[in-house]
Amino acid sequence: MKAIYIPQLAKAPEQTEVIQVQEFIPGLETLMPVRGRLVVKHQGNYLEVFAQAEAIVTLTCDRCLQQYNHRLSVNTSELIWLEEAAGQPDAGPLERETPLEELVELLPPEGYFQPDGWLYEQLCLALPLQQLCDNECAGVTLTGTEGSQPSSDKRWGALEALKRQLPS
Repeated sequence: MKAIYIPQLAKAPEQTEVIQVQEFIPGLETLMPVRGRLVVKHQGNYLEVFAQAEAIVTLTCDRCLQQYNHRLSVNTSELIWLEEAAGQPDAGPLERETPLEELVELLPPEGYFQPDGWLYEQLCLALPLQQLCDNECAGVTLTGTEGSQPSSDKRWGALEALKRQLPS
């Protein structure tokens, strides 16, 4: 996907660009190309971005460490404010409190919107925090019973010898 020049978007029919997505997104490992639709609409002092997309990713279960496929889908929108100061470095103090209303995405009005970067971020946000192959996953199964045999790892031998010397 190529970058969208914001002033050119303002002159487009209905000030809208519709992008049909069917490609691999750099940095996001998927089994199939990301498929979907992205709509970017210029609304004067902000961009309104909508996306419907899906892909299949391979994840590793947090409990049993087995790999499994997960259908990743997004149906989201975001407002991106256009502001002159967006492209300039912040000259404020290193530590400061940021009010909640300042936690918004900003772009310069004469800049570019990167649809592939934005879609990458949305798909990454849609990844599950706890990656489980199944809700009933029992985790890694241990072989043998606890305490039946000492560990076969010779590196623990010195610790075992020290343990035998201590009074019970």
